[in-house]
Amino acid sequence: MRWSHVRRRDEEPREAATAATVSATKNPPTDKNPPADDTLPVDRNLPADRNRPTRGNPPAHPAVRALAMLAAFAGTVAFSVVLARLTLEPSAASAALVHSNLRPGSSIEAYLEHASTLEAARQLGGNLLLGVPFGVLLPVLLPPARGLLRVAAVTVCLMTMVELVQGALVTGRVFDIDDVILNTAGALLGYLFIGLRLGRAVHPRRRHWWHRRPS
Repeated sequence: MRWSHVRRRDEEPREAATAATVSATKNPPTDKNPPADDTLPVDRNLPADRNRPTRGNPPAHPAVRALAMLAAFAGTVAFSVVLARLTLEPSAASAALVHSNLRPGSSIEAYLEHASTLEAARQLGGNLLLGVPFGVLLPVLLPPARGLLRVAAVTVCLMTMVELVQGALVTGRVFDIDDVILNTAGALLGYLFIGLRLGRAVHPRRRHWWHRRPS
């Protein structure tokens, strides 16, 4: 083997390393051409939760929201009148027949076992339907009350007050815990089927505490 061939083999790696060094010197890495990716641009001056894309439909126009809240208020007033007629109207004929019930499920069991099918459906179904407007109107009229647990809590408080008033002041009316349970169940059904979507369509989507990130 000739010495010229050996020298040529030793010089080839050196020449490649020298060319790479010169290329890196002429074209230093800059931030002007960052690697391309598929992520959206982020404004570093905004909090972290403001940079995340929103999900779902945007809230309605303020005028539409005002009309919806006005309609919900009118519906609440009308429902309150009906509720008062059904629960706070004296019934002297049934004064000796009714009694207070503080044991959950007692009145429901009595209707299912001892009343006719029509009477049981009228009493139990009527109390369920009486609570449905709470689940429909509350998410529109009171945006902070949106949520399954919040609708249930508000309904329980309101219907407990109604039952207490009618049991203490109205002749022939008594406090029945099963009425509160049925009214609350009706409110939850109304919220799940109508109120949830109606509240999201009218008001901005509520951000839960687990969605909030520290800035």
